[in-house]
Amino acid sequence: MTAFPSKNLVEQQTTEWLEKVVIGLNLCPFAAKPQRNKQIKVAVCDAQDDQEVMESIITELTLLEKSDVADLETTIVVTPNHFLDFDDYNQFLDVADMLIDQFGWRGIYQIASFHPDYCFADVEPEDDSNLTNRSPFPMFHLIREASIEKALKHYGGDAEDIPQINIDRVCSLSAEERKALFPYLFKAH
Repeated sequence: MTAFPSKNLVEQQTTEWLEKVVIGLNLCPFAAKPQRNKQIKVAVCDAQDDQEVMESIITELTLLEKSDVADLETTIVVTPNHFLDFDDYNQFLDVADMLIDQFGWRGIYQIASFHPDYCFADVEPEDDSNLTNRSPFPMFHLIREASIEKALKHYGGDAEDIPQINIDRVCSLSAEERKALFPYLFKAH
């Protein structure tokens, strides 16, 4: 039987990743303010099957819909016990995207994806560029599109450049920095 991490540990490691990697490396120039204002929810989903994860995503999107943005800007649904295989996770993203359409949320919410074994299409798994989307656990980041639009109005640069800036940033990390920022990638299996 597999020993799963506790919810507290998952929340702690997710928050640490958010603060040290996403905000610390400025991979998302829009994350610092909502984190500082405690408007980012980390929702740990203990599910071990697709149906329960779907229900959790729907629940969290519904909560976002009912919540004022000042109270809840965005939610990260973390699935530490499911989608450990990146291919399974990647296929499920299509299902998650279909939920957005099914509930009439297209143009209102979008889902950003993060996984410990994240691999961009047409990139080798060991390519450093994948670090931009590597997280301690499989995650579904539920984002309000209006918040993105608002943040982009105040962003000083060209939003189109953000992915390449992020790739350059993670590719320039030293081996020691990678081990410090992504310790879950260097654990013995």
